[in-house]
Amino acid sequence: MLSPGSVIDLTVEKPAAGGRMVARHEGLVVLVHAAIPGERVRVVVERMGRGVAYATTMDVLEASPDRRTGIRDWACGGNVYAHIAPPRQLLLKAQVIADALSRIGKVDLDAPVPVTPSPEEGYRMRARFHVRGRTLGYFREGTHGMCDPASTRQLLPDTCEFVKALSNELIDGRLEGVTEIELGENVPATERALHLELSRPVAPQGLANLTTLPAVVGVSASFGAKGPGAAFPARHTITAGGTPCVLDILDLPERDGTPVQVRLQHHAQAFFQANRYLLTRLAARVVSLVPGGPVVDLYAGVGLFSASLAASGWTSVTAVEGDRAGAADLRANAAPFGATVDPVEMAVEAYLSRRPVSPDATIIVDPPRTGMSKEASAAIVAQEARRLVYVSCDVATFARDTRKLIDAGYALAHLEAFDLFPNTAHVEAVAVFSRT
Repeated sequence: MLSPGSVIDLTVEKPAAGGRMVARHEGLVVLVHAAIPGERVRVVVERMGRGVAYATTMDVLEASPDRRTGIRDWACGGNVYAHIAPPRQLLLKAQVIADALSRIGKVDLDAPVPVTPSPEEGYRMRARFHVRGRTLGYFREGTHGMCDPASTRQLLPDTCEFVKALSNELIDGRLEGVTEIELGENVPATERALHLELSRPVAPQGLANLTTLPAVVGVSASFGAKGPGAAFPARHTITAGGTPCVLDILDLPERDGTPVQVRLQHHAQAFFQANRYLLTRLAARVVSLVPGGPVVDLYAGVGLFSASLAASGWTSVTAVEGDRAGAADLRANAAPFGATVDPVEMAVEAYLSRRPVSPDATIIVDPPRTGMSKEASAAIVAQEARRLVYVSCDVATFARDTRKLIDAGYALAHLEAFDLFPNTAHVEAVAVFSRT
């Protein structure tokens, strides 16, 4: 019987969602960190779960030709695949999508999922840093131990220098009460916005000093209740200095020989795609998958897809977003298009219960990692829209929702993926479902 601390030799079989790899020991599934399928490794068991063991590689007995050396800290957040050569990473991510669809969605694919690659360094334009005491950084995988964000190479060199400047503010005691810091950059990294999570109220004047740091255009902060029993009776969000929104202008593919540009502001708190290299390609690809006719963009965020469609010639786009910060950006980004884009600040479930979708419409969904709620998925299939474009950041919930859509009469007509987070186990799936 295995127990924490046991040391065993294993042959790694295949990838699992989340970054570990699947191996077996006397019939027991062992999920291994820092391994590659096909390798023979010596591992130490970290902990036991129900019918599964969790382990970390100690030594590589027979290495894969796809193993990279010189990785400084594979366990630092966003680095869990960093020991694997990029081409193999893409194959593994395609395999993870196919495995989830087979196991959870009961759908077997006829061909591997194509995955669009990304440069692996400096891709990240959004980041969330944890603050513990006077230390700022990412969490190490599966722990609350801190690590240096620069070690993952996700951030641009100038951004890493900026993070050092933030750390100095902590060390000097000028950011007391800060527990989390969200950073948002625009694609060229000429503008930065910050949002701080606070454990207690702090005078805005002290936070406003952060606008003197390089390229910072604004700072906001939140404190107060997040749930029952929280320290403060209500949640408050303040703007401490400047305007905490950055601006991007995307150049999309020409339409009928005419250049297409999209202006997008995004608040430090609002959801926005994080990969600066694939942002435009993802938006353009979604636009290419939408036929003419009305469009309803659910979980629209700041309007990446809605504004891109309107700029590309679509004349009837409804964009629905329930988050307050995202909805404010959505309204600003929709304004240049007048009546072409109808921005709606409302939960998706509430919108679908009040405003039916035309059967000839295309629905776009880009839900959070939890996927579509039961109420949302039931309401969506009840609309009987002819086409659904699904953008997913979680393979398990995507596979679950795929099964629901197929059972409701849709067919999976197209599937591809984008490697928005190289060196991590995450992958963005883009699928088209057609009404049969």
